[in-house]
Amino acid sequence: MSTVQGNAAEERAVSFLEEQGLSLCCRNYRTRRGELDIVMQDGETIVCVEVKYRKSRQFGQAVDFVTVKKLQRIQAAFAFYLLDNNLNPASTPLRIDVIAIDGDNLQWLKNIG
Repeated sequence: MSTVQGNAAEERAVSFLEEQGLSLCCRNYRTRRGELDIVMQDGETIVCVEVKYRKSRQFGQAVDFVTVKKLQRIQAAFAFYLLDNNLNPASTPLRIDVIAIDGDNLQWLKNIG
């Protein structure tokens, strides 16, 4: 997937989530443990959102590419994000979501990990 397609998919995800009432905290947060595509706030909950895009389902659905190993990397990077922003994971509501985009079909999977 090209950077242009990735950025477009992330922009679509942010727009969709904002329509659902979430607020954008940051995009493309990078740490040595990995990258977070999007971090949003849903009420009191800090939400890490992984965006997966596939132009077609020829080689599998977008959601199929969120593997256990990928989820572990997201969790590790999310922990760094929380520390960098002085958020205590023990007292801050947290959630990891996936926005899976297959062509024109967008699917929002909440609390996957």
